[in-house]
Amino acid sequence: MLAATATPPALCWDIFCRVIDNFGDVGVCWRLTRQLAAQGHAVRLWLDDASALAWMAPVTLLAEPPHDLASPIGHASGIEVYRWPADDAAPALAALPPSQIWVEAFGGDLPTSFIQAQRPPAGTPDPVWINLEYLSAESYVERCHRLPSPVMHGLGAGLTRHFFYPGFTPRTGGLLREADLLARQAAFDAPAWLAQHGIPDVAGERRISLFCYEPPTLAAWLAQLAAAPQPTRLLVTAGRATQAVQAALNSIDNTAHGALHIHYLPTLTQTDYDHLLWACELNLVRGEDSLVRALWAGRPLVWHIYPQDDGAHLDKLEAFLSQFQAPATLRQFHRVWNANATAQEGDGTRAPPALELPEWRAWATDARAALLAQADLAQQLLEFVAKKR
Repeated sequence: MLAATATPPALCWDIFCRVIDNFGDVGVCWRLTRQLAAQGHAVRLWLDDASALAWMAPVTLLAEPPHDLASPIGHASGIEVYRWPADDAAPALAALPPSQIWVEAFGGDLPTSFIQAQRPPAGTPDPVWINLEYLSAESYVERCHRLPSPVMHGLGAGLTRHFFYPGFTPRTGGLLREADLLARQAAFDAPAWLAQHGIPDVAGERRISLFCYEPPTLAAWLAQLAAAPQPTRLLVTAGRATQAVQAALNSIDNTAHGALHIHYLPTLTQTDYDHLLWACELNLVRGEDSLVRALWAGRPLVWHIYPQDDGAHLDKLEAFLSQFQAPATLRQFHRVWNANATAQEGDGTRAPPALELPEWRAWATDARAALLAQADLAQQLLEFVAKKR
């Protein structure tokens, strides 16, 4: 008689995220939080700005947050959302039940008040302390993934952090992917979703989603689409993308009356953002979270990578394109789309090269298949924690 496989015990996680890019940072942490909670774990999510959760996530945020820093400001099934604790909050935080896993997202340090209040007493097991890093395809990720980093100073001295890198290869931490993602995508009814959001479904018209920062070439690209022989319906996400498109339209001739039709979207939940990607033939995305969702969509994509002053983001972009052997036309489009106004690849007036959607579609299909063969990020985190405990 075979012995029954033991179910791993439910654990308590503390996940900390300082918000820089409100959509991406919170988006990644919320997806991870939901996946852990769905597997029976208790999760406390600590944010210095929780405002995006009000529309992004199925979470109830209190209209008047409590004065007690040890009380949550929002909750969902298995999840509690807390304000980032102040330096003097240790007495209040000491009332919280201890957690077994501490996660600092995107290289941000844990609050000292939390460490002071929650560090286990001597003789009891240390928490598994994880530094969840940014996503990259650069070679250092495989070298640094899972490496320990002993804490030598401060309230955490004597504990050990472990670097955990999301990534695109089996020697990294993988990407966030829900267990039912493929089933939901297969059952998705695009015409019904478009109708629900008041988006015309016109035969012969290609649909493109746009989630971007402010690419200097945007106005030239809109003019290119307006003059193209095939009509395009551009579905523009709320916020900076909408503002960028409206500013670009002011600089060119009445684009909306050409072959380009623009539909401005409201803020979308994470679920509806997936639906948007599945309903389009090309997705222009930005940052980290939307890139991963676009990869899972299996549609052609263009990544507007988060710009850095020192240009390091361009090396990161090239590493991503090389990882999946992007075709030359897609590489060139990325370079122009991500160029600074003074860069050689684009001067702000030059449009990107023509869209080669059939070639890009084959590339996206192959990239998705390679990623599906790898374990997802949440599962790898759980396996890593089990080994460390």
